[in-house]
Amino acid sequence: MPSCAAIRHIHFEDLGTFEEPLRARGYSIRYIEAGYDDPMAAAEADLAVVLGGPIDATGEDKYPFVLDEMRLVEARLAAGRPLLGICLGAQMIARAAGGRVYPGAAGKEIGWAPLEWTPPTPAGPLAPLAEDGAMMFHWHGDTFDLPPGGVRLASSEKYANQVFTLGSALAFQCHPELDASGLERWLLGHACELAAPGLPHPAALREGAASYGESLRRRGRAAFGGWLDGLSAG
Repeated sequence: MPSCAAIRHIHFEDLGTFEEPLRARGYSIRYIEAGYDDPMAAAEADLAVVLGGPIDATGEDKYPFVLDEMRLVEARLAAGRPLLGICLGAQMIARAAGGRVYPGAAGKEIGWAPLEWTPPTPAGPLAPLAEDGAMMFHWHGDTFDLPPGGVRLASSEKYANQVFTLGSALAFQCHPELDASGLERWLLGHACELAAPGLPHPAALREGAASYGESLRRRGRAAFGGWLDGLSAG
């Protein structure tokens, strides 16, 4: 049975809709809780995932375990073993590979917005995410420079680096794994952040989920499942 080990930083930012394609392909799933479990427990998994969270990829002065996670990311990259990074995880992959991570000059990107793909209709497993000008869910304040060797696949209006590959790693600054049926957990968990001036009202995020959530579920599962099949074929 293939294994997936996912580092989780906050309980509601989990694998979301990506769990179904994993289980359908026979993967066992283990969550490694950041700050409690040793991230290197994911070193030998067939697939390692670093999920999102409300801390900085350069925040080891506040959260020393960030360096432990960086060691895992560096080890997976060096060994050429499959690695998926989402939001914070994407920033960690960029940092580990020599890209700069920093607060985004365009401010926080929270809510529903489309991606611009390179090429506009990407070939391969991620193609479903680009269907029909499809909307994507975003929730981040930091961004990063594309690391040496990284291949940019998608951007947004605010930030150039939204999706990239690097060897056997796939990185999403955005959240294709979002299960919109669980959005209320995000709104409660990030209530203090959303209270800041200029950020979307929770009602607007709920409206977006009602309009785009089911499409994202379908497209995200198809894209991630296709990527997993490519790992098996390789």
